[in-house]
This record gives sequence, structure tokens and C-alpha cells, in this order.
Amino acid sequence: GMITAPVHKGVINEAGIAFSGHTEFLAELTHTQQVVMMLATRGLRVALVTTHLPLKDVAAAITAERLERVTRILHAELQSKFGIAKPRILVCGLNPHAGEGGHLGREEIEIIEPTLERLRSEGMNLIGPLPADTLFTPKYLDHADAVLAMYHDQGLPVLKFKGFGAALNVTLGLPIIRTSVDHGTALDLAGTGKVDIGSLQVALETAYQMAASRRE
Repeated sequence: GMITAPVHKGVINEAGIAFSGHTEFLAELTHTQQVVMMLATRGLRVALVTTHLPLKDVAAAITAERLERVTRILHAELQSKFGIAKPRILVCGLNPHAGEGGHLGREEIEIIEPTLERLRSEGMNLIGPLPADTLFTPKYLDHADAVLAMYHDQGLPVLKFKGFGAALNVTLGLPIIRTSVDHGTALDLAGTGKVDIGSLQVALETAYQMAASRRE
């Protein structure tokens, strides 16, 4: 497995090295077509269908093909790297109120629900699409192994509020275990002795637990 510390992409690119991040670098190095970003803290795992996209581009990026690929990877990795035999995954809708029956958007009706139904027919336990403001409540989260959010700022604010400083980033889909911290470089804190190691410690512990699950 591999645990990565934060890097400053701007500094690396200014040095003349094309680099968009550890995730993309490792995917290319391992010839992996599709990876999934998942952040986790105690009691909550949130994976993303889309990651670092402008909000105006998100709806067009939510295709049946992408949603199916991401869901399959999330389901398989929860089984193989986290030791969860039958993962229960909550899926967010894209629009407010999950589209309100098509009145606030049709992505749920035309893309998300048909894709989930097809995967359910294979035995996956997928609940949704649910409105995000309903899904992120104890009633649902207490019985979920992971949440699948449609975009970055739909899923991650709740996770960071719940576990900032004790959360980690996991790259799913790679042939190796890769975890990382959930924060940036904080270069202004370098050498001050004020750096919080909590997220790095969680990343180390989780990588160890994932490795143990794979051996069992």
C-alpha cells in the first residue's frame, strides 16, 4: 500500500513538471482507466461520481456510463479492501429534492434511477436517488456503508464538518491500496511545530486495516 502526504500542484507545475495530482499520476502509472475518490472519517464514507469540475459542467458529466463505472468500483472496493460482504450504498440525487418528480430536473428519472435499477438487478444494495439534505441525516447514515455523491461540494462539506482533522482520502480502483490526508500543504505552518498529524495518522491506520482485510 501507499500513504501520500499533501503536495502543492502549483509549485510542481511551475517547475515545469506537468502534474495534476497523486490520483491521476498513480492511475497513469498503474494503467488504471477509472479511479474513484472517496473521503472517509469515523462512521461516514463519501465517494464522488465527479470530482474537480466547475459546477456548470457537472450535469453533463453525470452519464449512465460514468455512474455505472463509479458505482461498480465503489461496490467492489468496499468488498475487497474494506471486508464488507454486502455493502449498503446510499446514492444522492443531482438536483434539489432529487428532481421533485422531474419538476426540478430530469437526471434522476432519465439517468440515475435506471442505472441504479440495472445494478440492483445484479444484487447490489443501492438506496436512492435521495435528496442530499435528507440522505445526510442519522436515519439514513446509521445504516449505510458508504454514500455516493454526484459532485464534490454535495458530499464533502458534511464529511469535513463531521471529521475534519480525522478524515482521509482513499483512491478506489487502483491495484494497490492508496490513502492520503484530507487537507492541503499548509506551507505557512512548515517549521512552526503547529501541524496537526491527525489526518495522516488516520490514513496510516486505515491503510493498515485495508491491507489486513485483503489478507483475510
